[in-house]
Amino acid sequence: MPRLLDVCGVADLPDEGSAVVTDPVAGRIVIFRVAEEYFGLQDRCSHQEARLSDGFLDGCAVECPLHASLFDLRTGLPEMLPATEPVRTYPVHVAGDRIVVDAGAPSPDTAHVGAAQNGAGPRAFSPT
Repeated sequence: MPRLLDVCGVADLPDEGSAVVTDPVAGRIVIFRVAEEYFGLQDRCSHQEARLSDGFLDGCAVECPLHASLFDLRTGLPEMLPATEPVRTYPVHVAGDRIVVDAGAPSPDTAHVGAAQNGAGPRAFSPT
């Protein structure tokens, strides 16, 4: 069931900027803006639970500030060790001049993430 959260105004989130909202069920969700695209991720690294909102944007990925794991903003998949588990993604929409995230939606890339973890996805890697 949709659970829409108002994040901020479009003008309030600069390119390569981020904003955080908190949902009583989902917890902290970080919204990243890259050019004219918006991405929602759980604000917790799957490796050591650092806040991704404190991380660094690298194109369409965010680097965890603790151990430099890199997560794809589109899928939540880790692209660099030490993280091996994805982070949850959330759909983000622009409604008028507001940025809105759906904290109740299932992660849109669930099937893709499962395939990638089994080595079948386009961004899969094998930790060594």
